[in-house]
Amino acid sequence: MTTPTSDIDESAPRIESKAEMVEWCEMGNTPASDWKIGTEHEKFGFIREGLKPLPYDGDVSIRAMLEGLRDQFGWEPIEESGLLIGLKKNGASVSLEPGGQFELSGAPLEHIHQTCNEVGDHLREVREIANPLGVSFLGMGSSPLWTMDETPMMPKGRYAIMRDYMTKVGRLGREMMFRTCTVQVNLDFSSEADMVKKARVSLALQPLGTALFANSPFTEGRTNGFLSYRSHIWTDTDPDRSGMLPFMFEDGAGFERYVDYALDVPMYFVRRGGKYLDASGLSFRDFLEGKLSILPGEKPAIDDFVDHLSTIFPEVRLKQFLEMRGSDSGPWSRLCAFSAFWSGLLYDPVALDGAWQIVKDWTAAEREAVRQSVRVLGLRTPVPGGRTLQDVAIDVLALSRNGLKARSKFNTAGDDETGFLAELDEIAESGLTPADRLLELYHGEWGKRVEPAFETLAY
Repeated sequence: MTTPTSDIDESAPRIESKAEMVEWCEMGNTPASDWKIGTEHEKFGFIREGLKPLPYDGDVSIRAMLEGLRDQFGWEPIEESGLLIGLKKNGASVSLEPGGQFELSGAPLEHIHQTCNEVGDHLREVREIANPLGVSFLGMGSSPLWTMDETPMMPKGRYAIMRDYMTKVGRLGREMMFRTCTVQVNLDFSSEADMVKKARVSLALQPLGTALFANSPFTEGRTNGFLSYRSHIWTDTDPDRSGMLPFMFEDGAGFERYVDYALDVPMYFVRRGGKYLDASGLSFRDFLEGKLSILPGEKPAIDDFVDHLSTIFPEVRLKQFLEMRGSDSGPWSRLCAFSAFWSGLLYDPVALDGAWQIVKDWTAAEREAVRQSVRVLGLRTPVPGGRTLQDVAIDVLALSRNGLKARSKFNTAGDDETGFLAELDEIAESGLTPADRLLELYHGEWGKRVEPAFETLAY
């Protein structure tokens, strides 16, 4: 979750109508020539001796990591209540998720070669700070070893509010907060119609992203029965703010319809005076009318609406771009592959049309059935038409590859972006997800222990 770098401006104009929020979303319309790629990924920090999670404070800690990056690599600090809780530099940021997950939110970049270099540079910097501390970082979709009691909580005001609210709306919300890691890519659209088409294709295919990147089969030192436990967690976190957005497939879908959806999602917080005020469960529609009980008579600024959008967690999220949110975090190669996969599919009109032809006849119930099954079955998941998700993976990867070829974005060696898909091609052809491979290791050479994952999957 991106860390705000300033307080809400008390003098900022207040929103007077829903149209202003719709217009804010429309400001995301971007000519295809200016489309960018923004990659985000999270990872678990751990102390190598004893495989313990990193606390926030102390000589060996999250704070020490942030201070090292600040002091050695020129990152600017982001503070909250006097505590260092994030960093920013050159359009990118480093932030902390609730359980200490270390997140890089990358800068908007032109192509995947730049994205992969950015991720590689970040991981190199992280290792240079971490190694003298005896610390490493793990690329998995969920925490494989630690209990909830062993997992630290980061000192950010919003997280206490969210933690306390989670138990009211789902069984696994705290699991989501403290024990999951994801990889995301943020992609542009040129118009409302383009946004809707990309949203529909990417929503329908998020379960494919879940399967190709499934990487969370362990919990508290043993198998959990899932290939993507992170995906399972999202099915019982908060139905008001997560899921597959069936309304985006209906007539009239667009910016206004998404704003209507967002306004009906209960709030978490409001930022005022350098603090997070608990607004959990309250209505943003009441806020628009000056009837929010914790700020009577006050209406929201546009930054309040942007904050509210950041607390909505569907499989594909709309801001002034679209966020792909359905996949587990993993090793460096798959972080690059993730952004390449979605960019090739959504940034080429032929590839996008081809993907739409695959999913256009799937019903809302069928899309949800695929989502519910993929967390356990992976690429073996049945899809409409008597096929499996493996069949779809092979077809969709071919579309993405052709889309990347058509983009013609080359590195200094003259290579285009298609090479980043090689690992995904192998996964699709084999029908075995990364989690399937981890389970083979667990039941074989790892001797039914998850501790070796901290070496195999460390960055």
